[in-house]
Amino acid sequence: MNTSKGANLNRVFLARLAGTAVFDPNGDQVGKVRDAVATLRTNNQPPRILGFIVEVPPRKRIFVPITRVTSIENGHVVITGLLNMRRFEPRTNEITVLSEMLDRSVTLVETNEKVAVEDIAMELSKTGDWFIERVHVMKRGSGFRRRGASSTVSWAEISGFAITESNQGVSHLLNTLANLRAADLASVLHDLTIKRRAEVARALDDERLADVLEEMDEASRVELLAELEGERAADVLEEMDPDDAADLLREVGQERAQTLLALMEPEDAEDVQRLMHYEDYSAGGMMTTEPIVLTADSTVAEALSKVRLSEVAAGLASQVFICRQPIETPTGRLMGVVHIQRLLREPPATLLGGILDSDIAPLTAEATLNEVSSYLASYNLLAVPIVDANERLLGAVTVDDVLDHLLPENWRHEESVRRESENR
Repeated sequence: MNTSKGANLNRVFLARLAGTAVFDPNGDQVGKVRDAVATLRTNNQPPRILGFIVEVPPRKRIFVPITRVTSIENGHVVITGLLNMRRFEPRTNEITVLSEMLDRSVTLVETNEKVAVEDIAMELSKTGDWFIERVHVMKRGSGFRRRGASSTVSWAEISGFAITESNQGVSHLLNTLANLRAADLASVLHDLTIKRRAEVARALDDERLADVLEEMDEASRVELLAELEGERAADVLEEMDPDDAADLLREVGQERAQTLLALMEPEDAEDVQRLMHYEDYSAGGMMTTEPIVLTADSTVAEALSKVRLSEVAAGLASQVFICRQPIETPTGRLMGVVHIQRLLREPPATLLGGILDSDIAPLTAEATLNEVSSYLASYNLLAVPIVDANERLLGAVTVDDVLDHLLPENWRHEESVRRESENR
């Protein structure tokens, strides 16, 4: 590795490196650093860094050998050579540094004091190899102090990095992942052991975990939900979109599903149960029961205040459904739709009844996936209203819902394969 450039670093704290952009020699970004791979050595020698886990579009994690890294500077990493696009999977005796070492409780050899790992530093040796030489640790606080003093010690000054240790915290790992989108965090969890995955899930708040579960593949989210206690699992299901919660409960088995539904708030459980009666690939099985619904005498200002809510998905924010009372699904008769572009062109006090589009023909809950996708494509819409026989609005199917069903079942995670041996 070229170390002649002044900005090139010979000591790198890996938690700070997470998320750093990775560039090829032409200056094109190829991905972002998500973790480092190391191997433990005998006699407590500093672990050797083998390479980085780099996330490349679309959210695939690959292994880049450290020998391909030509420069590590503030704000970016430069690599050379061809990338092996096979999905990363660790081998025996290898560890993913951030996901397995961060937050570990280890012992200071000299004082036998327990400390928590806050960061891991790799250093460049004279031979050009990278080793984990330094560990930034935090002592336990005393009295009312929640945090104790922190310091950076050498690898030889600590013990307790056996991979089999249990009950390790996840706070610093979560700090590292805090700014990831839900889909990216779901990808991170996929690459952790189920034990570590469950620890992270328990540390997330209900809303954040719900968002992550919605982005996970079927097998992973069923496995993760099984690790949660009944009350916690029910709380998370309540935070999920009803259609996603219904999909998940279909996958966990009838007995488990009924148990969780009984633990949910009745109103939330009712929405989910209603969706579970529809076929998965029908409009009813794909729709969300929480579109933006207002009455004809509501104003543009009221509609825009609903559209601006951060929790509203982009597809649902594209249009407001105008219905007679009640406006909770199933609503009164659907009168029409007001599109976001129209809302932006009208004065705030304008009544929605005067600007609604009544030419949008709704679909029924029995409409097929092909019918829904053709409808959205034909009318250039991001969402389609779904009604019952009495033209009451039951929900809406968005483009996102359709794509989830059109793509292969394993589209979020390609089948895991081992890297070719020459990459090691």
